[in-house]
Order: sequence, then structure tokens, then C-alpha cells
Amino acid sequence: MIELEFTPEDYRRIRFAFSPVAEAVASLRAYSLGRRNGLHGPWLTTVADRLGGVDMELLTALVRPTGYVPDFLVPTPPGRTTSMAASLAQVADTDMDTVVHELSHLAGHEVAQRGPGRERRADLMRELLADPARARGRIVDELAAYFRAAVEPHWPRIHALLRADLTHRLDELATGGVARLFATLHPSVAMRGDLLTIVKYYEGRARLRERGLLLVPCAFAWPDVLVSTADPLPSLTYSPRGLGRLWESAPDVTDSPLADVMGRTRATILALLELPMSTTQLAAQLALAAPTLNVHLRSLRAAGILSSRRDGRAVLYQRTALGDQLVAAN
Repeated sequence: MIELEFTPEDYRRIRFAFSPVAEAVASLRAYSLGRRNGLHGPWLTTVADRLGGVDMELLTALVRPTGYVPDFLVPTPPGRTTSMAASLAQVADTDMDTVVHELSHLAGHEVAQRGPGRERRADLMRELLADPARARGRIVDELAAYFRAAVEPHWPRIHALLRADLTHRLDELATGGVARLFATLHPSVAMRGDLLTIVKYYEGRARLRERGLLLVPCAFAWPDVLVSTADPLPSLTYSPRGLGRLWESAPDVTDSPLADVMGRTRATILALLELPMSTTQLAAQLALAAPTLNVHLRSLRAAGILSSRRDGRAVLYQRTALGDQLVAAN
């Protein structure tokens, strides 16, 4: 079990963020575990034939099924979210001392190095440490290639799930404070006085020291909770609410009564919007031009079937209670 010790200032500095590079790195662990009958089984099936041009030997040596993951692979987002390009730029800016220290720690980590291929991984770590500048560039390139192949095709739906979780957690914090936030975050997480406890395979206690705590929803973290106490900002990565629906396909509405009434496109939009999505996300899911999609969204919203709210520069759409009733009846 890990214990994180809060000061009054740490409570004030709790914040949320998520990033595509965190999903990419966490998904490598899901890939290595290879549980095709598990929650991410549908994703594993789709990704199997897309990784021919990616150095998976390197990436799976850096992100092992269990144990330590180098912190520099998952830099802290500067805001609530960021792009993959910006995250990779942060990785590329990691100072050499940090790269060497964290790769060396990974090379000697007993839990991370368990499993077949240990000698080959040791050779690879020695190769990386012999030229850390080249290693850093190689890691950035392979992470970018992996993200394009394995995560980016699914990013609109993952992004929508993360945004929905963020809205829910902020509501929990606003209505019930820190106690309610951590009581519903994950079964492995509990608040006891000024100690946040997380059930892990190892023991440890860390003082947050007025640095605060970053809470990161991450679809591929499931079923684990990932903890980092590194400077400048400790973080706790958890599974977002509603994760069980992530890989569900929108129902085929071609021959449905709802499609007969409102048309197949609008019925499909309604089926997809159980989770809030932006026009860009929906357009990617439906392969529709944004202007065409906006016509449908405006009509559905005017009928009271969809609601919309602004989130930064994006407008998010979601089914209303009436929309839920129509889909359920269908």
C-alpha cells in the first residue's frame, strides 16, 4: 500500500488533466498483457495488424506489464489537456540526466524485468544508455508511430469518455468535497485523515510537500491505479467512469423504427451521444463533413433530443432525458 500525505496547501492544488501520450503509454501495458478476453480485448483485436512498422521490442521493453515505468515518458500536461505533438515535444526536451537515471532504474527494477526475454532487454537497455540522446529521439519517434497506429483511430471516443469523467469528478468535488471525490474515484483508493491510501503490490509513503496532486483519467489504466511521486507534480492515474462502454459499437439503426422516423444518420448520432462529444469527434466517428453534421445537430437540439454545452473552445453534445427515452424505446 502507498500512502500520500496531504498538507492544507495540497488540497488546494488538486487538479485534473489527461493526455494522449498517457493513453499511449498505458495502452502498451494492455498490449503486453494481451488479455483478449478482457475489457480491452476488442481493441487488441483491431490493433494486431497495424503495428508492422513500429519497434514494439523497444516500446514493450520501456513499458513492462508490471512495475516501474519511466516518468519522462508521461510528462505533466501544461493545462487540462494537450495534443500528442505537444506531449512528445516535452518528452524530447527531457534532460539527459533524467533519461539516464530513469532508464537505469528501469533496467534494475526486479518487478519490471520479470518474464521472458530478460537478457535481450538488458542488452537493449545498455544500448540505450550508451547514447541517451539518440535513445531519447528514438523513443519519441516510436511513440509517435505507435500512437498513430494503435490509439489515434480510437482517440475521438476515448477523448469523449475522458471529458465526461472530468465533468463528473469536478461535480463530485464541488458537491461533496475531497472526501466524496476520493470515495468514488477507484476501489483501491481511500482517504483516511490527511493520508490518501492506494492499494499496490509494494509499501511506501510520500509527502506531497505542497506540490499538490494531479488526477489523470486514463482508459488504458484499467484495472490498476498508477502512482507517481516525482517532481514537479505527483500524479494518480485511474480508470474513467463509464469505461465498460468504451468499445461498444453504436447499434445498427438501419432497420429501426427510430431511423424510419428521423433518418439513419440522426438515429446513429443519437445512439452515439450517450457520452458527450464535440462536432469534430462525431464527424470522425461518422465520416461526415462538419457542416453536414452541424445541420443534424441543430435539428436534434431544437427538438430537445440533444443538449449542448461549451467546454473551452469546443461545444459538446449529449442526449437529453428525452433522447435517452427514444433510444431505449427503439
